[in-house]
Order: sequence, then structure tokens, then C-alpha cells
Amino acid sequence: MPGASDVNMEGSCQALCRTLVTQKGLQRETADISQSVLYTSLMGLLLVTDKEKEQLNLGNGRVGLRNVGNTCFLNAVVQCLSHTNGLRDYCLLKSYTHERYSKEEAKLMEAFSQVLSDLWDVNGEDTVVNPRQFYNIFTEAVPYFSGYSQQDAQEFLRFLLDRLHTEINRRPYVRRTEKEPEQKYAKFRISEEAAAMWKKHLERDDSKIVDLFSGQLRSSLHCSVCSHYSTTFDVFCDLSLPIPKRSAAGPVTLRECLELFSQEEKLDEENAPMCERCNRRTESTKRLSIQRFPQVIVIHLNRFTMSRWSISKSTVHVSFPLTNLDLGPYGPVDCGSVLYDLYAICNHSGTVNMGHYTACCLEEDGWCFYNDSSVTPVSENQLQTNQAYVLFYQRSNSTTAIRK
Repeated sequence: MPGASDVNMEGSCQALCRTLVTQKGLQRETADISQSVLYTSLMGLLLVTDKEKEQLNLGNGRVGLRNVGNTCFLNAVVQCLSHTNGLRDYCLLKSYTHERYSKEEAKLMEAFSQVLSDLWDVNGEDTVVNPRQFYNIFTEAVPYFSGYSQQDAQEFLRFLLDRLHTEINRRPYVRRTEKEPEQKYAKFRISEEAAAMWKKHLERDDSKIVDLFSGQLRSSLHCSVCSHYSTTFDVFCDLSLPIPKRSAAGPVTLRECLELFSQEEKLDEENAPMCERCNRRTESTKRLSIQRFPQVIVIHLNRFTMSRWSISKSTVHVSFPLTNLDLGPYGPVDCGSVLYDLYAICNHSGTVNMGHYTACCLEEDGWCFYNDSSVTPVSENQLQTNQAYVLFYQRSNSTTAIRK
């Protein structure tokens, strides 16, 4: 039976909708406003806002995950996502039930949310959670990860976020029947072109996953023949950084990895795209930069390289800041400091064929080491190892809204 607050909310929503549609002449005043799209949309927003006001009673989160068959890759990633506060709270409050467009059951999101609920249960007595049901539902959707073979944690993270986004997308699914014509923004400034492309992206893909993890990369191409500049924009959910090679022993810094990622790259005619002005492939230079910074930036240290016959792993020690990682120098000119704080690390130990994944996550009173079902405290000076593989940073100085 609905409470007084629910009745008041519904009455207020109907009154607002009726005012809007009658003033605009969209609907007669006597019509059943509760059947309108405007009404259902506003009610969904009000319910989400009201839901987010609820106080979450959380446990300490120091709960392990059972390895259900070479699933350390899954356990490490889930622990990192479990400590992504915006995603955790969204799942525990089940806000997606009011936001998502699709009426089909969000099976994976429900299973993922249940795992997080068990990990953060304030009344929970278990020190280990079994993710078997979540794992089974995920492998039904992505059979590639089934079985007992070695899997890549960063690859799993990408597939998982993509599947969760699909289930909780706020936009209707639109089948792409043919390649869409590229839009030209020649008369726009770079920032206006980027904003237009981002808006176009949100028309198809808009979810909590996008709110938190999605950013925008800018690729600048310069033709060495006619000096023509062209710019393209791509959405990203993680940055995959190369690790510089060193002739002498010694650690590499994360800043050096970022510099290598964003440095100008020379492209020969065979590997270069078509020059718009020359109308042919020409020698060019390419540079990547971050146009739009996400709330959570996932940095993948590309330790695995493939050759024709094998895969090798780099064990170079990459040092990284725990606080105040400034990505401003890799963004638009004069964007100022863009600061991030580290809150989770996915580690990989061992070799390509005999490896193991663990996680380090920041709690209220310090860091903890998550090794499948085992959870132990860890000091900050133990975080910096050559096993660091995927770094999770939360933006700390954002003054703008998450969604635009």
C-alpha cells in the first residue's frame, strides 16, 4: 500500500505534467496524464532522486570472493569495482530499475548488484562471498570467458562494463543498419566539435557506466605533404598505456608512460589514414590527447605484448602517485589541473601462462589486500610493485556536473 510520500509525489508529478502539456497545447486538460511519456519519465527521475536520498548502511567491505575455478581475474576486478563508490551505491540502491529503458530483465546487473550487496552487507557474518551465479550469467552472455583457461583482467573489465551498460542504458536500442555518414564540423572550434560528438554519443549510449567511466579522446592528424590538420574524437573507458623500455635497471614513472602515450607518432603512407585534402594516404603525424575527462579513469599498464609466435610480459616497475595525479597536461590547452586520487589496483603476478590476479583497495581506515577469499591490511609503501596492472583513479577536483 503506497505511503503518503508516494501519493504526494505522484500528485505533484501529475500536476507538473498537466501544466506543461496544457500550456504548450500538447494534450487536452481532461486527458489521463498518467499514460503519457512525459509523466513516466518525470516519475522515474523523481523516484531515482528520492531513492538516492536513502542512507546506505554499509559493512566494512572487507569480504573476500571465492575462487570458483581459475576466476581470480573476476575476483580482482569485482573488488576494484566494489570500491568504486558511485557504482556501488547505484547498485545497492537499485537505481537502475527506474532509469533503464529496456523492459527486459537486467540479469547480469541484478547478479552483479547481489554480489556487491553481499560484500557490503552490514549484518553479514560471512567473510567470503560466492560469485558463482554472477560468473555463470556473465559467461552465458560472453562464452569466451567460460572454462578454466587463463583470462585477462583488463579484457574482462571491458566486457563487463559494456554488458552492464547495455542492460541499464537509458536510451532505446537502435540497430545500425549501415555506416552513418561522417559529420563535418569545419566551421566549429575544436571544443564545439567535441561537444557535438559527445552529445551524439549520449543520444545512443547513456548510463551510469557512461557517467562514471567514459571519457573522450582527441586524435590530431597532420599531413606532412599539404600541412592539413584533421581531428577525430573517440569514446574511451580506459587508457591503455605503453611502458617505456629501459636499457638500465630502474623504475619507470606513470608520467613517462603518459608522455609516451601522448607523444607525436610518425605514420608512413601504408599505415596513415586518407588525407582529406590530398585525397590519398600520405606520411603524417598523429597525437593523442584527452578531450573530456571521466569521473573515474581506469589506467591499464600494457604489460603484455604479442609477437608473431608468443606473448611476453613486462615486469618493469612503474611508480604511480596515490594522490593528486594531474592529467591536465594531457588535455585541452589551458584546461588547468585535473586531479585524481588512487582508490584501487588490480595486480598480476607470475607469468603469461601461470599468473594470478589480486587487488588492493582503499578503505576508510587504510588499504586492504584482496587475494580471492583472503583479505588482509596492507601499507601504502607495499602498493608500489612491478605487479601493478590496472589502476583505478577517482577525480578529486571536479567542479562540473557528471552528465552534460
